[in-house]
Amino acid sequence: MGYKRPSLPRALTFHADLPFERDESGRFLPWIVAMMVFLAALALAGALTLGGSIEEWDAGLRGRLTVQVPRGDGLGDDALGDDGLQAILGILRETAGVASAEVLSREDVAQLLEPWLGAFAGVDDLPLPYLIDVTLHRNALLDTAGLAVRLGEHAPGVAVDDHRVWLADFIDLARTVQVLAFIVVGLVGISAIFAVAFVTRSSIAVHRQVIEMLHQMGAQDAYVARQFQTHALLLALRGALAGGGVAVLAFMVIAYAGRDLEAALLPGVGLTPWRWGALATVPVAASAIAMLTARLTVLQSLARMP
Repeated sequence: MGYKRPSLPRALTFHADLPFERDESGRFLPWIVAMMVFLAALALAGALTLGGSIEEWDAGLRGRLTVQVPRGDGLGDDALGDDGLQAILGILRETAGVASAEVLSREDVAQLLEPWLGAFAGVDDLPLPYLIDVTLHRNALLDTAGLAVRLGEHAPGVAVDDHRVWLADFIDLARTVQVLAFIVVGLVGISAIFAVAFVTRSSIAVHRQVIEMLHQMGAQDAYVARQFQTHALLLALRGALAGGGVAVLAFMVIAYAGRDLEAALLPGVGLTPWRWGALATVPVAASAIAMLTARLTVLQSLARMP
């Protein structure tokens, strides 16, 4: 018994007047589309994840200050004292633009240090400073340098950390990376257009005689173009589904590897349902691009035929 080539699902085949099964020019198209869908999905997932992280950073840190006040030597000698701490809180709460000012507990400070120090048993012996979480009114403008000088009169060594200063630069960097990721998606799409156009032109050259015969039988250019576009759609769809499936597996592996990652400011590795929906459009878009590119390429080539 001879070897029998496995048949494709009926949903991915169609009856064509052109002998596409004898055409070797398009056999690599599904592989090309699969690779491009995989790369585009990864770039898009990175851009969407980074965009969500930017929103979280902006919402969580913008409009907030952190005031660090030295506590003492860590041996029970609190150089500041409750009166000095309350004086600093009073100055902060009376400052124009400040909505609230609250002192973080020692347990909260230790929890903030845990990602770097771990569950350090001797944290109670460390001379941890007082940390005051200051919330500003929306769009408030505050002279942090002048505020630090005023607070320094009551507690030498006090530091005012304005998150807006470093957060703006950090978000600008993140947005630049996000834009570059979208550019990668666009370049992948353009590459797919060129690849489909090249394969379609090669296929036209192979079937030129059959196309001329169809013209002599009364077939219109739109009919011939429909043959090519359907063939390109099915080839691209096979590749898109394969590339999309591999991308999903890659996302699952990345999410599993980063399931316990809790480093500060790092973007989450998970994808929300709407991001999964956005990624699902990548195979669909790739198939649609292949179909439209094949149609336009055929119509343009047929218009030049005598």
